[in-house]
Amino acid sequence: MGSKPVEYLIEASSGAHFSGFHMNGMQARNSQLQEGQATTSVTENVHKQPFIIGVAGGAASGKTTVCDMIIEQLHDQRVVLVNQDSFYHNLTPEELTRVHEYNFDHPDAFDNEKLLSVVEMLKQWKAVDIPKYDFRSYKNNISRRVNPSDVIILEGILIFHDPRVRDLMNMKIFVDTDADVRLARRIRRDTGEKGRDIGMVLDQYSKFVKPAFDDFILPTKKYADIIIPRGGDNHVAIDLIVQHIRTKLGQHDLCKIYPNLYVIHSTFQIRGMHTLIRDAQTTKHDFVFYADRLIRLVVEHGLGHLPFTEKQVITPTGSVYTGVDFCKRLCGVSVIRSGESMENALRACCKGIKIGKILIHREGDNGQQLIYEKLPQDISDRHVLLLDPILGTGNSAVQAISLLLKKGVPEANIIFLNLISAPQGVHVVCKQFPRIKIVTSEIETGLNDEFRVLPGMGEFGDRYFGTDDE
Repeated sequence: MGSKPVEYLIEASSGAHFSGFHMNGMQARNSQLQEGQATTSVTENVHKQPFIIGVAGGAASGKTTVCDMIIEQLHDQRVVLVNQDSFYHNLTPEELTRVHEYNFDHPDAFDNEKLLSVVEMLKQWKAVDIPKYDFRSYKNNISRRVNPSDVIILEGILIFHDPRVRDLMNMKIFVDTDADVRLARRIRRDTGEKGRDIGMVLDQYSKFVKPAFDDFILPTKKYADIIIPRGGDNHVAIDLIVQHIRTKLGQHDLCKIYPNLYVIHSTFQIRGMHTLIRDAQTTKHDFVFYADRLIRLVVEHGLGHLPFTEKQVITPTGSVYTGVDFCKRLCGVSVIRSGESMENALRACCKGIKIGKILIHREGDNGQQLIYEKLPQDISDRHVLLLDPILGTGNSAVQAISLLLKKGVPEANIIFLNLISAPQGVHVVCKQFPRIKIVTSEIETGLNDEFRVLPGMGEFGDRYFGTDDE
């Protein structure tokens, strides 16, 4: 049976489009009817990852204001704010007698184990009770129920101090406000809200607050992805942050975990082409045609991640146009043999590009061994586009990337291009090589017991080169 053109599939498409871990209702029903299963949503078994933001900075720097502004602009998203202040240790009777000597700005004042437990529960999409610290009794007497949300904001002066908490964050923001402004705000807050006299506030500031800021809080600034000067007064910075969060929320969950993973934006054209090349009944001619179109899109997207330099040219009208100049020092490396299907698209985009070869013999899931390589002699001075249409277990990719590193290629100079990626392979490659970039067109559901990608598209090389049984 011949395949239908992509235009037909696009015209016949209806309803919302979800790629990767998500499947639309029609696909789910068809699959379940074929298998004789009860109709249940595929997404019920999928673990959705919330986007976690850390907001740190000195006391009275404007952290809460920044958080409130982010929450206000994300009004159409479920957002929960978790304050580090909720996780102060309860003071012992002895400490209560000397409460004015207790340093609330020291890392040891916080119960990070409890904080970690709460965040892990929220990450697992479970409701949790968060303590509410009473600064009059210095105890956690009550708690509030918090439901899982799309966005979790962790706010506190030392929220970046513990690396375990820090590693949970997808975005880290440091609110950087002048020390005099912070002190003035603290005096106004503590005298007005907590009933303290100004002498007590200044004494506590000089004895605990300022030394703790210099010793513990300021050093965590280096971990921030974004530094906001002037706190809540910096509306431009907050607008840009919210825009970035919205972009991330629209991405696949793995992109929130690994900033070096890029999934090209899906359209009905792309979805239609994926439908054709995944169809077991598609002819070889159509499979090659639409696979080539998808590969070209992936290659173009991958080239967009190469460094560039500004360049000015004179247009035919005599005007000056300021643009960019392409990266000159690059090469392709294909993993034989499926990777060779991507070479033509790369050559079409990059005239005269050098292309190396790596052959990895597969013997079971963990038995890969390199049996051939032919690479440009000056590959260590080039940016490398590694070509392999399918990322499955990640073992072959790890071996190919390891060879490139041995040849002197900097990890950050490698861009791995593929059509589809299994989550298992993404985890393996991104964890072992956090500085390489992976560019793909779709994230799959996973691997079966035979380590084949699901839903997948079969043996890509056999279908592309016509060496299958048919």
